[in-house]
Amino acid sequence: MKPKVLVLTGYGINCDEETAFAFQINGAKADIVHINDLISGQYKLSDYQILAFPGGFSYGDDTGSGKALANKIRNNLWQDILDFIGSEKLVIGICNGLQILTNLGLLPAGEENYGTREVALKHNKTARFECRWVNLKISSKKCIFTKGVKNIYLPIAHGEGNFYASTETLKSLSQNDQIAVQYTLENGSSANGKFPFNPNGSLEDIAGICDPTGRVFGLMPHPERAIFAINSPDFQSGKERLIRDSKEIPMHYEPAMQIFKNAVQYFDK
Repeated sequence: MKPKVLVLTGYGINCDEETAFAFQINGAKADIVHINDLISGQYKLSDYQILAFPGGFSYGDDTGSGKALANKIRNNLWQDILDFIGSEKLVIGICNGLQILTNLGLLPAGEENYGTREVALKHNKTARFECRWVNLKISSKKCIFTKGVKNIYLPIAHGEGNFYASTETLKSLSQNDQIAVQYTLENGSSANGKFPFNPNGSLEDIAGICDPTGRVFGLMPHPERAIFAINSPDFQSGKERLIRDSKEIPMHYEPAMQIFKNAVQYFDK
C-alpha cells in the first residue's frame, strides 16, 4: 500500500508541486492541501503517513521566515500535529519548512520535548538572499530520510538560513546524533564556516537537523529541486564525460531521490 503524503500549501508557499512530485515518483500518493482546508476539517492529518512542509515564503516572510504559518498551525492544529508525530509517522520540512518546524519547536525537540523553541534561523551572514548550489555531507545515522546517503549536491535559495543555537544546544545535538546535514567544501571536508561553501554562516556548518527519533527532519537545501540529473549546473560537462566514456546518462540524481524514497520505504516494514 502506498503511503499518503500531505504536502501543506498556503499563502506564499511555492515548492508544493515539486515536493509532491518527488514523493509520487518514488511511490507515494501525495495530496497538496491548503492550510485552511486542513483547519476546516476538509482534510484530516490522521489520514496520512507523511507530512511535508515545502519551501517558499509563507505569508511573505513579513514577520520573519515561517513565523506566521507556525503561529497559525500552533493555534489551530497543534494537538493534531503532536498526535501525528506520536503515532510514529514522518515529517519533513524543506527551507521555509525547516523555519516553520524550528519556530514550532518540533525541531530539535530535545528529549522529545515538542513545542519549545531551541534554535533559530537568522538572516544570512552576507545580509542578502543566497541562491546557489552547495556540497553537503550526511552526518546522522538516526535520520530516516538520509539513510544510505553519504554526500549530496543541492541548491539553496533563502535569506534566513543562518543556523544558530546555544553552545549547550549544539553540544546536545552532536551528542544525540541530531545534526543531519552539514555544508562542506567541494572535496567533502568541513566548510568551517567559509563562504560560499557555508552560504549563510550557520554554526557548525549545520544545514539540517532531525528530532531524537529521526522521524522529523528539516533542512535548508532543496532536494526536491535536484531529483533529475539535468537540474545540476554541472550536468552538461558531466554528460559529455559520460558520452566519451560510452556510459549511460542517468535520468535521476539518486542521492536526492533517496531522501524521498527512504520516507516511502519506511512504511514498507
